[in-house]
Amino acid sequence: MAGLIRKEDIREVREKARIEDIVGQHVQLRSAGSGSMKGLCPFHDERTPSFHVRPQLGYWHCFGCNEGGDVISFVMKHDHLDFSEAVEYLASKTGVTLHYESGGRARREEPGRRGRLLEANALADEYYRGQLESADAQHARSFLESRHFTREQWERFGVGYAPSPWDSLTRYLRGKGFTDAELTTAGLAVQGNRGLYDRFRDRVIWPIRDLTGATVGFGARRLGEDPNSPKYLNTPETPLYHKSQVLYGLDLAKRSISKQRRVVIVEGYTDVMAAHLAGETTAIATCGTAFGSDHVSVVRRLLGDSADPAAGVVLTSGKAIGGEIIFTFDGDEAGRAAARKVYGEDQRFATQTFVAIEAHGMDPCDLRIAQGDAAVRQLIESRVPLFEFVLKSVLASLDLSTAEGRVAGVRVTAPVLAGIRDVALRAEYVRIVAGWLGVDPASVKNEMRQGTTRASTPRAQESDPVAKAERQALVALLQRPLDMVGSGFEDLGSDAYTVPLHQAIHEAIEATGGLDVFLDFLASAEAEAGVGEDSVNLATRRWLDEIRAGADSVVAEALTHIAVEPLPCDEEDARDFALGVMKSLVRRGLTRETAALRRQLRRMDTDDPAYEDTFARIIELDTKRRALAES
Repeated sequence: MAGLIRKEDIREVREKARIEDIVGQHVQLRSAGSGSMKGLCPFHDERTPSFHVRPQLGYWHCFGCNEGGDVISFVMKHDHLDFSEAVEYLASKTGVTLHYESGGRARREEPGRRGRLLEANALADEYYRGQLESADAQHARSFLESRHFTREQWERFGVGYAPSPWDSLTRYLRGKGFTDAELTTAGLAVQGNRGLYDRFRDRVIWPIRDLTGATVGFGARRLGEDPNSPKYLNTPETPLYHKSQVLYGLDLAKRSISKQRRVVIVEGYTDVMAAHLAGETTAIATCGTAFGSDHVSVVRRLLGDSADPAAGVVLTSGKAIGGEIIFTFDGDEAGRAAARKVYGEDQRFATQTFVAIEAHGMDPCDLRIAQGDAAVRQLIESRVPLFEFVLKSVLASLDLSTAEGRVAGVRVTAPVLAGIRDVALRAEYVRIVAGWLGVDPASVKNEMRQGTTRASTPRAQESDPVAKAERQALVALLQRPLDMVGSGFEDLGSDAYTVPLHQAIHEAIEATGGLDVFLDFLASAEAEAGVGEDSVNLATRRWLDEIRAGADSVVAEALTHIAVEPLPCDEEDARDFALGVMKSLVRRGLTRETAALRRQLRRMDTDDPAYEDTFARIIELDTKRRALAES
């Protein structure tokens, strides 16, 4: 089973297995220029090579049959192996020693080890709950009371307190016979220069449990104002705790979810408490990570999600056939970006997916404090289909009073409309969106069809010079990110692109942290391997892996295309070419924004308070554009 191999070992296998050597055992590869290699695809018949490999990044892609991935996926597909078998094969080739986290073939002692870790977590859970009653925990109790929770209520959810001393829990569990190795493996303690110390100190604690009710980890909120300490802290990856799979409150909500065929996904521990106390007992939350594909699998099993052709149809009672999933997000740009990401995962559900956002941006806990339990219930009941919310959010930044804005609106809504599974519902929303934009529904339908074709066959965009330039800029960015630092990419928003898929790729890059995160990876790689080209390649690969991991399946596939697509220049000219195409994209984005603001300025009264701000922004953009031209 794939989950048995430690993630760190899988990453080491990926990085040590030279993809050109592994693929080269089956495909005759030759240079395709600019660091790329190509050959005849081993997965379909062809006469002209369309199979590309990018050794520096560790990816392959065939532009003929559209298959692609990393070195592990190549071995899986070529040798008909499952994930674990492919990793083990590559580990044997690269000399990597694999470690198994739970139930693995090389771990005969695992059941006893797992039991010990579960026991340590159970005792820690009991210890933290007891500490919340201590005199030293008065500020923790005051915090909970400020969130309108009573003692009886926080006890119902098993809330606890981690005391301030460095090793209180460590000493307690040592006294129960646990070794230091067991405490660090469970994620309860950390090994420092001066010995072992507690991971959680002076924090409110929430136990995170699996479906059986066993405590597998903890979530914690800081009480003090230490700027060097994160506000929220979770158990790290352990043999018991995998953040991409755990959901807080699942043990409490599972019966209601199965019975009601409904789940409400909120953003925080106190939001789960508030929703349950308000009567919405299907509420759960992710733990320090975004809702992803592994969470989808967990929720689908609980809902009994199936391909019911009527799934998602909302009855007059307000309930949806086949069940429903309701996400609550903040009403800001981060919330809208989260909704767009979840929309990619939505295609994995047969169940209808909704979003509920409070008009003033309050989360369920704040809403309960301000307006009471009924307001929380009303928030959930006022949900709207996720695709409707995404449609409105992608249009929010456009000026629909202009022809350019309306054309852009048609383009950005097309991929969202194409993702609506129900054909009749899709046709209805095509008409609705056309009404919003004031255009003929046929225009929306046509763009939707073209957008679907562009997304599935990205190279078809080559006939459009603007789309081609955008794609080349993204190729340059993802293959040569070090060259892009200071290129002006930081000034770009997703609206600088005309192709919806390119907008989605840009948003995925920004959601990961952009070039700042690449520089973090570079610093880490240089600490491991020293300054040089090898470190740059390693950092680039890790950065791309991070972006793909956070993207939906369509964007992740497009990123694989881009990772192996050769730049149309020789290697010695690659840096200049990369900078040139990126600066061209930035200039075009600045020009487009400036033109939109000038049109807006012409319609404004000079006495309007916003006039000066708009004029100042135009000057700022002109200055940036001139500086870019001179650099």
